[in-house]
Amino acid sequence: MENLKQLGQITEIPTSKNAGVLEMISNPSPGQKYNIKLVSSEYTSLCPVTGQPDFGEIEINYIPSDVIVETKSLKMYLASYRNEKTFNEAAVNSMLEDLVALLKPERIEVKGNFAQRGGIQLTVTASHPQN
Repeated sequence: MENLKQLGQITEIPTSKNAGVLEMISNPSPGQKYNIKLVSSEYTSLCPVTGQPDFGEIEINYIPSDVIVETKSLKMYLASYRNEKTFNEAAVNSMLEDLVALLKPERIEVKGNFAQRGGIQLTVTASHPQN
């Protein structure tokens, strides 16, 4: 736990996605196969075309291996998207790639449920390994 830089500290919201840092801790139940579900309803980013904000809920479901994501770092990481000009599809896939690289989970799914715009509600789901 001494390697954690955000938990227990006053931290600023990252100003860009590149500044968001995911951290991990050892799996407290490594011999047990179990599912972790994390949900954040505070996701925002910017439309790369119009610059208008996009709002959504991010849901992460995974079966951990040796490590799990530290949740304060996940909160700050998700907040780092707030000034990013990105399509929602790209954001969800980027989150999946970052989480797979950090956690090397047995299985993970990242789902973004985005607020309706122009009369269309968008849900994006990405998983590893792919089904």
